[in-house]
Amino acid sequence: MSTEAAFSPVATAKTLLRTARTAALATLDTGTGGPFASLVTVATAPEGSPVMLLSTLAAHTRNLLQDPRASILIDDRSTFSGNDALAGVRLTLTGRLVKVADSDGVDAEAIARRRFLARHPEAEGYATFRDFAMYRLDCANAHLVAGFGRINDIAAAELLTDCSRAAALIEAEPEIVEHMNNDHSDTTRAYAMHLLAQPDGAWSVIGCDPDGLDLAAEMGGKWRDARLYFPRSVTAAGPLRAILKELAEQLRNSEVVKSI
Repeated sequence: MSTEAAFSPVATAKTLLRTARTAALATLDTGTGGPFASLVTVATAPEGSPVMLLSTLAAHTRNLLQDPRASILIDDRSTFSGNDALAGVRLTLTGRLVKVADSDGVDAEAIARRRFLARHPEAEGYATFRDFAMYRLDCANAHLVAGFGRINDIAAAELLTDCSRAAALIEAEPEIVEHMNNDHSDTTRAYAMHLLAQPDGAWSVIGCDPDGLDLAAEMGGKWRDARLYFPRSVTAAGPLRAILKELAEQLRNSEVVKSI
């Protein structure tokens, strides 16, 4: 996460949200009206809203279909060591869980599903079952705890990326991901290691949006995720290529990397 000097609540929260794979989901029990907590897998829509693949057979889905008010808690286990789990970074989001629906000619459901499966390929086996559908948390409030003295309420809008002019980039995302992984895997590995201080591994691109790339690598049987932010926002494949070329040139010209 961020260093002491560069700590930013918004940047820390956005990175945690963009790299999360699981969350604790709290819904309102249909019987008692009280809170009901469960574990879910998560990804993000292009703008950064959390998305989940949920089954109507699950208690939490039955709860939200009666009352969509919900909250999720995401924690970053990599930010603490030893036995003090409360020393790690965590983010609580509250809002309403809604079924992802296509609107304004945009295939929102297919996009959410594609991005979810990119982060959770194991879900391919049941994602098409009739009881499963994509749901999105429309966030109203965010609360970040990032260590002693680092407790911040964050406006939901600050966590989201403006995608109003990025339809071309979102449409091209599958081709961008495929191209990076097929033709520039060494560069992606260098991005992860030398720009993001991640361990060496078979890093791949699993998502792209106007603000950055989502990267992932399987290490020791577990997934590790990272977020590469762009120096400026992009809305189409052309400007994205220019930025990635700049980053690659930056690495080539450094003393750290000479081989990409």
